[in-house]
Amino acid sequence: MNVPNPAILTVDDDPAVSRAVARDLRRRYGDRYRVVRASSGAEALEALRELKLRGVPLALMLADYRMPKMNGVEFLEAAMDLFPLARRVLLTAYADNGAAIDAINVVDLDHYLLKPWNPPEEHLYPVVDTLLETWRATPDPAASDIRVVGHRWSAPSFAVRDFLTRNLVPYRWLLADEAEGGRLLAAAGLTATQVPLVVTADGTTLVRPTEADLAAHVGLSTAPAAELYDLVVVGGGPAGLGAAVYGASEGLRTVLVERRATGGQAGQSSRIENYLGFPDGVSGAQLTDRARRQAVRFGAEILSTREVVALEPAGSARMLRFDDGSATTAQSVILATGVSYRRLEAPGLEALTGCGVFYGSARSEAPSCTDDDVYVVGGANSAGQAAVYFSRYARQVHILIRGDDLSRSMSSYLISQINAVDNITVHSSTQVVAAEGDGHLERLTLRDNRSGATRTVDASYLFVFIGAQPGTDWLDGVVTRDAKGFLLTGTDLVTDGRLPVGWPLTRAPYHLETSVPGVFAAGDARASSVKRVASAVGDGAMAVSLVHQYLETQ
Repeated sequence: MNVPNPAILTVDDDPAVSRAVARDLRRRYGDRYRVVRASSGAEALEALRELKLRGVPLALMLADYRMPKMNGVEFLEAAMDLFPLARRVLLTAYADNGAAIDAINVVDLDHYLLKPWNPPEEHLYPVVDTLLETWRATPDPAASDIRVVGHRWSAPSFAVRDFLTRNLVPYRWLLADEAEGGRLLAAAGLTATQVPLVVTADGTTLVRPTEADLAAHVGLSTAPAAELYDLVVVGGGPAGLGAAVYGASEGLRTVLVERRATGGQAGQSSRIENYLGFPDGVSGAQLTDRARRQAVRFGAEILSTREVVALEPAGSARMLRFDDGSATTAQSVILATGVSYRRLEAPGLEALTGCGVFYGSARSEAPSCTDDDVYVVGGANSAGQAAVYFSRYARQVHILIRGDDLSRSMSSYLISQINAVDNITVHSSTQVVAAEGDGHLERLTLRDNRSGATRTVDASYLFVFIGAQPGTDWLDGVVTRDAKGFLLTGTDLVTDGRLPVGWPLTRAPYHLETSVPGVFAAGDARASSVKRVASAVGDGAMAVSLVHQYLETQ
């Protein structure tokens, strides 16, 4: 059966503008995409329903902001229910810039385009090219042959979904107590108590699989292809991905080893808006996907579900041992292990982790939050970004912070966004002191730290974004760390002009070099680092330049 060309939809009530944008799009994309034109929001929605019925994929929507009865933002919001993965552009006049910026959060807008856009070669086509490339690279879960059967309040089911989501593996989520999920369980000879069940594209059934089992069956690489590398990067967050891109692009045989999923904490962010070069923001998943594909294009290997547990000398090289006993060797190492969210200590929380209590944004849970109250603990950017994202689904989002306000730890632009969202409430000087629930979170006990008074609230979802614990315990006694476990580098290792104890070279450590020559640190795990995506990427790039200096002296 022939697969129909994907569609690009334009909607504008001005006939001249409508004809112009359709003409320009057909001129450039008409051989690969079907350009559909509509004159109102209602007409455009009817066209989308027809495309859906005929199985035509939708790549891009361009909607005029100033349309009667249904403006462009209202149309895009309704259209998201039919084609959630289609990229979204708002056509605006200069006077509509404020509305366009507000729409970024309402409909996860990808771009707003000022009219007129002449010449299209400069103002229209570069935007559309980028968005179409992003759409093609975004997997569609509805078209996936991987199916996951589980329960809503099952921690193992959540773990499988979260792993697949964070690794950008498309899948269909089916409830065990619904018809299709029940049929798959019966076909596999299982009962509803034996979830999660994963059925792969070739029909293989995985019952309660480990992350390593999942990785092996969904196409993620788990074993190194070589015994010796120029560079091993440990950790796949922004710093690690930056190091992999720069290392591989500069000719170093590079492998990146990630314990769980590339992207790190940044990869879970719903929207990063202060990263250079993305004036309309970019989701953590999009940024991660682009960086990962870029690293692979330059020749870097990326290994998933491989945990490094030891760093040992191997002559002039360094050996990295994995948790399964295997190992790989490299002439140089960049440690970009990042940080994890600190556990919230309160009675009842540990038992409910994965069953309503989550650490990080857990974006796979967002659609399930519809019409529920969501509680977010934390006052930094990651908490604010999650609150804005979940506000699209939840009835009310409550941000709980211990301080008096958000200004001490959250960016100004994000505070302004939160203040503008009607269903987000910030509760200052408030903390969670207990959690209760039968099989899943049902209630939280909150304490007002000013008065000491406590109250119990109904709650199904709690997302925690507190503290920063570096993933460096496995380096204890091998690489010098500070009192909190962050890796010391460069001048932080030199005291009163004296080289660090045990340092075998006559030169001082390079700027990002640890207490072990040839081993560098980058990103959030490094002491004194700036906890921002841009600085982490910069660390990764700088570490590679220092790796070159180190290798030239060997």
